[in-house]
Amino acid sequence: MVVIGGGQAGLSIAHALQKRGIRPLVLEKHRVGYAWDQQRWDNFCLVTPNWQCRLPDFPYDGPDPDGFMVKSQIVSYLQRFASFVRPDLREGVTVQRLVHNGNGYRLFTSEGEILADHVVVATGGYHIPRRHVDAPRLPSEIIQIDARDYRHSDSLPPGPVLVVGSGQSGCQIAEDLFLAGRRVHLSVGSAPRSPRRYRGKDVVDWLDRMGYYSIPIADHPDPRSVRTKTNHYLTGRDGGREIDLRARALEGMHLHGRLRSVTAERISFNDDLATNLDQADSVYCRIRTSIDNWIAKEGLDAPKEQPYTPCWQPGPAADAGIDLASEPLAAVVWCTGYQSDFRWIDVPVFDGSGHPAHDRGMTQSSGLYFLGLPWLHTWGSARFCGVADDADYLASMITLRLQRRDASQERLECTALLGS
Repeated sequence: MVVIGGGQAGLSIAHALQKRGIRPLVLEKHRVGYAWDQQRWDNFCLVTPNWQCRLPDFPYDGPDPDGFMVKSQIVSYLQRFASFVRPDLREGVTVQRLVHNGNGYRLFTSEGEILADHVVVATGGYHIPRRHVDAPRLPSEIIQIDARDYRHSDSLPPGPVLVVGSGQSGCQIAEDLFLAGRRVHLSVGSAPRSPRRYRGKDVVDWLDRMGYYSIPIADHPDPRSVRTKTNHYLTGRDGGREIDLRARALEGMHLHGRLRSVTAERISFNDDLATNLDQADSVYCRIRTSIDNWIAKEGLDAPKEQPYTPCWQPGPAADAGIDLASEPLAAVVWCTGYQSDFRWIDVPVFDGSGHPAHDRGMTQSSGLYFLGLPWLHTWGSARFCGVADDADYLASMITLRLQRRDASQERLECTALLGS
């Protein structure tokens, strides 16, 4: 039994299996906590409250359940969980290829070959950063980095910075640069935004009480697209607050629509900034309304708040873009999402888009499973709050299969004895 990946998903399934008497081998390409430590910026913090960190039998137990762990605390939490689980863990081992081998699988790794009857792939779903197709056209003197490689403002050369993408990473990195005194341009896409606190509670608290985080994807109104939708932008910084891009525009951040094209002389944007901001605000208001309706339905007493009113609107003139001659950029930070990369798995379990086809992690290939993917089963499947339930379910199914296999083998042996 092999688990590929030593993050929260891999450690969770190892723990669930060990509780059932099965001790898998866990292979981790780097080290426990590597992605949190090495692929996040210095001021990174969770956007969900600490109380939602509920790894199996290891919930958050610190002094600030309503706070938001910063990067070093997240790494420590995961490393302490690993010490709690005490798995058969091998760090620094890369799985280069996974293929069928009779009734099981053969893993080609940086440390040699491994045979396994059952394999759980727990490597997440965000592997290769995406960039705009015109990114190679930018002048070579402009530094280009992806969100996972950004650390802090001083890690970039002096001068204006363009952040492309307004999801959680894009908005938070743009804020990080702006609060450090940088001249910031932000290309705003279609990402939705969320309130932080509303009617006396953190919105995450309300949505949790409303059961949103436990809705199975099969019951979601848009199951086909929800797995690839951009996360709502807000932040846990400064104790947790909203990100209102309109307010940042009033303070001097330069907002643009979606990036259209790049030449050596100019970066051009679509004239959709107003539409994108309006759509983000529409989602923001719908979340508030859904909370209002639930409070009324439950007959709860909660303080009321004034309706949201936009504090800024883009001007009527078309966006002239960025003239690189008059305003040479120091850097571009690409926050345009990631794509999964499972090309190393040579087993036919993928759909036409290269995504694993599965039913709550179970594939059509007997003995091959996935865990920790976005919306594998619920919103929390790839997060600290939901991976425990998925790991427990998958461990129970694996245990059942092993029991059936053992029972079948025992019947075969009995038949052979009787026949002799």
